[in-house]
Amino acid sequence: MNKKISGDARAFIGLGSNLGDPAERVRAGMAALARLAATRVEACSSLYRSAPVGRQDQPDFINAVCRVRTGLAPAALMQQLLKIETVHGRERRGEKGGPRTLDLDLLLYGDEAIHSESLTVPHPRLNERAFVLYPLSELEPDLVIPGRGPVGELLAACAGQRLQKMDV
Repeated sequence: MNKKISGDARAFIGLGSNLGDPAERVRAGMAALARLAATRVEACSSLYRSAPVGRQDQPDFINAVCRVRTGLAPAALMQQLLKIETVHGRERRGEKGGPRTLDLDLLLYGDEAIHSESLTVPHPRLNERAFVLYPLSELEPDLVIPGRGPVGELLAACAGQRLQKMDV
């Protein structure tokens, strides 16, 4: 899909699932991103299997990252991501870090640092999570995370986290 985007910003969106067929759910999330108004998916990483962070009594996650160009403002983009989650059966209740059908996170939006009640960009803790950093580095090995540093250096701190690139 080759949409023309005016006034666009480069953004990175993390996708994850660990319920049902998580790989298919992540692919469905990627397809939904491609249908967003004023947004064009430029590239998506491979899928990665990762151990849950925090709550351990749940299945492994399947994760990926997509790089998009969007004419949507950060808050509007985040609202669209939440709508996609809802369409795909995500219910936001109970404790954080639990199982989910589809999770979409706005990881980066240009070089902006955003701190509001509803949105924090760069995404909190992204610099501590191999399941985000490896897909980001696959898409852009020289990426510098605003306020955090080069993705390659951040990866070194996540070396002990279980992560497996999938052959799909």
